[in-house]
Amino acid sequence: MSAPSPERRAAQAVDALRHGWPLAFAGGPQGTITLLPVETAALAHATAPQMLISAARAATLKLANQKEAAVPHAPVLIAGGEDFALRDALPIADPALDLGNPLKGPFKAVALDWAEAAVAALELARIAGILPAFMVDPQGAGEALPIAASDLAAYADAGALKIVTRARLPVSACEDAEIVAFRSAADLREHVALVIGKQNGDRQPLVRLHSECLTGDILGSLKCDCGPQLDAALHAMAHEARDSGGWGVLLYMRQEGRGIGLVNKLRAYRLQDQGFDTVEANQRLGLPDEARDFPVAARMLELLGATTIRLLTNNPAKVRALEDAGITVSERVPHQLPDNPHNARYLATKRDRSGHLLI
Repeated sequence: MSAPSPERRAAQAVDALRHGWPLAFAGGPQGTITLLPVETAALAHATAPQMLISAARAATLKLANQKEAAVPHAPVLIAGGEDFALRDALPIADPALDLGNPLKGPFKAVALDWAEAAVAALELARIAGILPAFMVDPQGAGEALPIAASDLAAYADAGALKIVTRARLPVSACEDAEIVAFRSAADLREHVALVIGKQNGDRQPLVRLHSECLTGDILGSLKCDCGPQLDAALHAMAHEARDSGGWGVLLYMRQEGRGIGLVNKLRAYRLQDQGFDTVEANQRLGLPDEARDFPVAARMLELLGATTIRLLTNNPAKVRALEDAGITVSERVPHQLPDNPHNARYLATKRDRSGHLLI
């Protein structure tokens, strides 16, 4: 039997992390490094001499010799006076336990000479939707799944994305719409595009990249503006199709919470209730505040034949990301809705800390 492909190994690694199984990264200076995910590990008896966490989480733990990193999602290796048991590791990983465990440590950051594997592990944890924290070379962790740090690149290859089906889908904003489904063999997420109006190669489509938001899109959450943005985008595209013979594309991306996953987004909500803003909450979780997959969005547009677009957004970084991925953005079309008492701080944070523009 032939060895699994890199993308298959990476997909298996994501599945393993969700099940709480260890990963074995080969090829480092110390040989094989075994990493056990703290959040999902079910082996209460496991112990480890070190833990791997992100720099942002290390900063919140106030390690004496850990300076706040320029890249909050960078890996940090920590050690304590004794080996870490799972009961000790969980409060280090999960900021929801901070108030109940105020006296963690003392810990110190130690030299990390297998950075490539460490970076890959944190990214795999993000993709799996779990907290980015691992017990390093644990005792009693069981058989580990072999993986190489380089496998992650194959998993993230946007070129593997394909159109798998399409169908007519009348929607309330526009009865003349088509839904297009995309799938990659390496990724369990299935993204869709809604094409509003008749696709016309002579006209630049009005495009909206919308990241999945269960709480806002479906449940009507007032903590964000996602639901109203989705509705307003569809109506703007319908207006284009009806009044000017244009067309629009809504990309519905399966990347909840800007790429950190639904459970971690809800953890961030809990931290926001303690007074932290959106960016601070993600950092306390040890996660990036922006982890969306813009090359996949660009690949979707390419497959639809929409390589020159008008982008409905207030986020200049989104424009740059698409252009870096090969899409020409001829115009940024503002897309702003009124705030409410529940999301005013969230919108202010997007403006002040994430660079979103006002109309």
